[in-house]
Amino acid sequence: MSPTPTAATSQATGQSASATSSPTLPERLDAARPYVLSLFRIVIGLLFACHGAASLFGVLGGAVGGGTVPAGTWPGWYAAVIQLVGGVLVMIGLGSRSAAFISSGSMAYAYFDVHQSEALMPIQNHGEASALFCWAFLLLVFTGPGALSLDRLFGRAKRD
Repeated sequence: MSPTPTAATSQATGQSASATSSPTLPERLDAARPYVLSLFRIVIGLLFACHGAASLFGVLGGAVGGGTVPAGTWPGWYAAVIQLVGGVLVMIGLGSRSAAFISSGSMAYAYFDVHQSEALMPIQNHGEASALFCWAFLLLVFTGPGALSLDRLFGRAKRD
């Protein structure tokens, strides 16, 4: 009985038949990267927009201490507008790098101005959310919106 063509090819190249027919785990993960990045962007944007909506409209528990942030107050109202608008733009992937850059800067300001004066470490000064949002948005500035975004749909984002 002669070997199958696949087995003969595998024997000639020194590879097993299973190695040539299915992608490895790293190859599968690499193929999923743009879609997982999109999911990451959508979740981060949604969570950020929820913070803005809570502060501006009193929904989802309202601003810190309940209620809303008075219109025009510095920096709370402006931060809430950035959170709502920036979060929605990042979530849908429209102007996502610019929105992520502004949102990241807003959270850096929040951390250093509001939280760090209380203590050095985020766990001590309750600045974990500000620090995490800041770094997550900065990551999105450099990685782009991923495969599923309005930027990509309209051709504004570079294709991978």
